Formats: sequence, structure tokens, C-alpha cells
Amino acid sequence: MPVTEYPPRRRALALGALALGAFGIGLTEFVVVGLLGPLGHDLGVSLPTAGLLVTGYAAAVAVGAPVMTAAGARLSRKTMLVVLMSLFIAGNVLAALAPGYGLLMAGRVVSALCHGAFMGIGPVIAASLVAPERRSRAIALMMTGLTVSNVVGVPFGTALGLQLGWRSAFWAIAILGGVALAAIAAFVPARPDDTGGGLRGELAVFRRPQVWLVLVTTMLGWGAAYAAITFLEPILTRVAGFGASAVPWLLVLFGAGLTGGNLLGGRLADRALGPALYGTIAAAVAALVVFAFAVHQPVTAVVMVFVLGAAGFAMVPVFQTRAVEVASEAPSLASSVNASAFQTGIALSAWLGGLAIDGGLGLVAPVWIGVALGVAAFAAAVVSRAAERRAAW
Repeated sequence: MPVTEYPPRRRALALGALALGAFGIGLTEFVVVGLLGPLGHDLGVSLPTAGLLVTGYAAAVAVGAPVMTAAGARLSRKTMLVVLMSLFIAGNVLAALAPGYGLLMAGRVVSALCHGAFMGIGPVIAASLVAPERRSRAIALMMTGLTVSNVVGVPFGTALGLQLGWRSAFWAIAILGGVALAAIAAFVPARPDDTGGGLRGELAVFRRPQVWLVLVTTMLGWGAAYAAITFLEPILTRVAGFGASAVPWLLVLFGAGLTGGNLLGGRLADRALGPALYGTIAAAVAALVVFAFAVHQPVTAVVMVFVLGAAGFAMVPVFQTRAVEVASEAPSLASSVNASAFQTGIALSAWLGGLAIDGGLGLVAPVWIGVALGVAAFAAAVVSRAAERRAAW
């Protein structure tokens, strides 16, 4: 069925179902951050060991995205989403029932294997539901579920953990996953052309230099944003001078910025993808530079927390749309590997930022590392577009 034949209500329900799935998946990623203390105490493991539940999840996302997408290359994209959400529910149920740390980590890994593939295939489906000139906005609407989960995940998990025990958070996410699964099954349309053409077709697009350049751009650009985000709490308390009680409210402000930036990025990409690519990266770099100076004063720090979130997350729908564009004949695997590139960027910037802090360069040093990564991302984007123009000639 051509996209013009989808009634607006049906499109909205389908996009809502995809956003709900993204929300649940994002919630799983962030929920343990506020539960590490009670979880470690209950299972008898140290705080650093409990923290590996976060690291292990991110690593499994990076590995699982291409592996799971490749494994389901011959399935329809809707069927693949149903399979992924079913595994997601199973992973959270396993985590909720886990009698010890090992099975809890296993549950986290199972959930994480679904994360990258869902966030790769979902945008492809979202883009297919609308006319080409609105595809970035559709991707941004789906990604809103992920951005909102960034804000809700930690307070949600902490509140449930304190009131009902840490297992209750995983039970709640499993129930949410069930609702998302039902919504995807009911509202996401099954299309006869809704496949990637098999594994060979999906792998063929990786012969193009543009695909690899897009992945590098995503890794560096997202690493630039997360260089500051990773260390935002200690920067706000130790550099800006805010009390610990103010941090949750600042994170809500940050969340408002990232949600608005995500939607704005979708609109800009639909107008002109090339300028949006350059513009959002440049805006993120500029925001980091200003933040590095503004964070020393509480008032300007508050403003820049919002701006940092908006500028950083404006890149998300642009990068994802770009991945779909350069692999348009078989975009599922490329989009999923792009989701891995996001996670790799987070790990890279966190590692470099940690080295800088341990080396005595101060808490603002990761922000300047983010600037350097952003400049490198801009250069990669320029090279990518130039390679595409040469290929067109």
C-alpha cells in the first residue's frame, strides 16, 4: 500500500506503537542507574560490579544490533519487531526473577540484544509510513520515546526500587513491553515489500564508502554530545555549584531540551538533509564551547543545560535518516549498525573523558574532548557528502 493510502489516524497509531516500544527499551537501559545501591546490597555484590550491568548492557547493544538484524534479514520488518519485543519482555522477566547476579546480567544482555536492532529497524518502518518529505519527522516522533525515557528512566527506577524493591522496576517494564508488543502487532501495518531482501542484500550496501562514513559521523557526533552528558551530574555539582537536590530538576530541563531538539532535528532534516547534517553538528559543537565557559556560573549553566540537550539530540533523527538514505535499497542492517555507532560513540567519549579527569585536567576537560569529536564528525560529514556527489557523477 502506498504511503498516501494510509489514513492519518492509522499512521499516528503505528508511530505511537513504535514510540512506545522505544520508550520501553530506553527505560530498560537507564532504569538500573538509580538502583545500583539497593540491587548490589540485595545480591551481595560491590557497587563497581553492579555498575557492570550498565556497561554490559551497552556492549550487548553494540554487538546485538547487527547480529540480530542479520539473523532476521529474511523476516518482514514487522515480524522482526514482534520477535524483538518478545525477547525484550523475556529479558526483563528473567531480570525480575533472577536469584543472583549472573542471571540478572543474562536478562540484561537478552534485553540489550533487542535494543539496537529495534532502534535500527523501527526508524526504517517509521520512514516508510509517510511521504519522503516527512520521513525525518516520522523518525523523530518514534525517537521521542527514547528521549523521554532518558528523563523518566532513572527517577522511575529509583522510586519503584525504594518503594517496592528493585525487581518491581523490571516487572513494570515487562508489562510495558507487553503493551508495546500488542500495539505493534495491532497498528504497525504489514507490507508485502517490508523486507530487506535477505542478508546478502543487506550486506551489499556496506561496499559503499558513504555508509562507513555515515557510521563514523554518527559515532563521533554522538560521542561529542555524550562527552558532556556522561559527566553532567559532577559538572553541575562540583563546577556550577548546584546542590544534589537541584540535579533532578536540571535533568528534567535537560530532558525538555533533548525532546524538543529531537523533533526540531526531524523537521530540519525533512527540509534539507545536507544542511541539517552540517547545521546540527555545528550547533552541538557551539553549544559545547559555550557550555564549557557558561558552566562556571549557575544562571548561565541552567540555560546551557537546556541548550546542550536540544543541540545534541537534534542530531539523532538527522543521523538516522542519513543512514537510511545511503542504504535505501536495504536499510535495515545499516540502520541497526548505525544504532551501534551511537553506543560506540558513548563508550568512546566516556573513556576519553575519564582519562582526562584521571589525568588531572578537570571536570570540564570532557567537554573540550566533545568539541574535538564534534569537529571530527563535521569533517567526516563533509567527506561523506563529497563522496556521494562524486559517486553520482
